[in-house]
Amino acid sequence: MQITRRDALVGLARTTAALLLAGDVRAQGAPLIRRTIPSSGETMPVIGLGTARRYEAASTAADLAPLRDTLRRLKQVGATVIDSSPTYGTAEAVVGDLVDELKIRDGLFLATKVSIGGREAGIQQIEQSFKKYKTPKLDLIAVHNLRDTDAHLKTLRDLKQAGRIRYIGITSSFENQYVDFEAVMKRETLDFIQIDYALDNRNADERLLPLAKDRGMGVMTNLPFGRGRLFNAVQGKPLPTWAAEFDCKTWAQFFLKYIVGHEAVTCAIPGMAKAEYVDDNIGAAQGRLPDAAMRKRMEAFIDAA
Repeated sequence: MQITRRDALVGLARTTAALLLAGDVRAQGAPLIRRTIPSSGETMPVIGLGTARRYEAASTAADLAPLRDTLRRLKQVGATVIDSSPTYGTAEAVVGDLVDELKIRDGLFLATKVSIGGREAGIQQIEQSFKKYKTPKLDLIAVHNLRDTDAHLKTLRDLKQAGRIRYIGITSSFENQYVDFEAVMKRETLDFIQIDYALDNRNADERLLPLAKDRGMGVMTNLPFGRGRLFNAVQGKPLPTWAAEFDCKTWAQFFLKYIVGHEAVTCAIPGMAKAEYVDDNIGAAQGRLPDAAMRKRMEAFIDAA
């Protein structure tokens, strides 16, 4: 994915230095689109940051430098959501250290997960997340991939009641969990769900996204580029001219605007490990979004690619 993404950003890279000096990519377009978190009325930008992969084994100065620039840029452009997991290697600690170093904690929405068997083990893992993030309070903790859901939801509700976390939820990265995932959504009161969703991976749209809207649950979506499949599908191809109808300038924005054009989606969290990726992706949170008819056109286009 990195090679094709790099190819897609050739034109954008020429302006990155100037954008960084300007200090705010929003000066080039509309303010960031925000969505309401149904359970609270709070709003968040529709594009955030996922920390899988590049943040998982970062330890050297060379590893950390682009991640530092990425987080700095994220805050500069007004994005706030950073999502991680204790299963992502060093990611929580890397984010915690860099956020602390950059002194940008205020205003960020920090999310993570609990992903281990057993209530007591879950409590210990959660406490480690607080320490790694270097914060006494986290915005969201979700039960990861439905692992020991009932036990961990009880813990999360206790932490929410105590004021240590603000939101709770569940996640899944496996389509074979969707039946069980739907059952949890129906029986539990949750602030958020997190699922895979992309222009070439639309199965969550059949039942989970409509149910989240009906149940008043915020939705975070990951893997918005289909693990690189989407960039591969359009490599060397120009954007269709009609992409301009929803203020889309790059393929990354095309893929992301499709996702956040869905009324049930609160925030998409693409992985970003370079500042120029932030500048590109944040364009999906500006200007017009595709309506239902345009989203169908986008589906037909990528299905034929």
